Amino acid sequence: MIELIIPGRGVYALEHLVMDVNGTLAIDGQLLDGMPQRIALLRNDLTVHLLTSDTHGKQEEIDKQLRLTAVRISTGGESLQKAEYVRKLGSEKVIAIGQGANDAEMLKEAHIGICVMSAEGVATEALLAADLIMPSIASALEMLENPMRIAASLRK
Repeated sequence: MIELIIPGRGVYALEHLVMDVNGTLAIDGQLLDGMPQRIALLRNDLTVHLLTSDTHGKQEEIDKQLRLTAVRISTGGESLQKAEYVRKLGSEKVIAIGQGANDAEMLKEAHIGICVMSAEGVATEALLAADLIMPSIASALEMLENPMRIAASLRK
């Protein structure tokens, strides 16, 4: 668990990291460099969840590389499915990361929503739904390794 006191916002007890896969952790179905190591470090503090509709058909390979099993979501209504997944975990316990239009509701629903810039682009809906914007998934995961950075950015 990551516990934070964010001035002007309160106490955050974060237990889950929910992430989109394609566009966020992978581009064109290929996992970005350094992701297995970064995610392995975070698993000491957070339960990591991956959500995907497996657009490129390569999720099984990504699952093996990350030593996780992604939750497959159905094509159509992805945004609502992702938000519902976060709700079921308990929104107040979730940090979510994504960049696509189908991530916007998930980012809004999570206690902390992080939108990351991506070679695939960033949907305006995701950008506007997020609490934080990060230049890359690597920088977002690094920030989670140093959670006081979150408090510094979100304090009021």
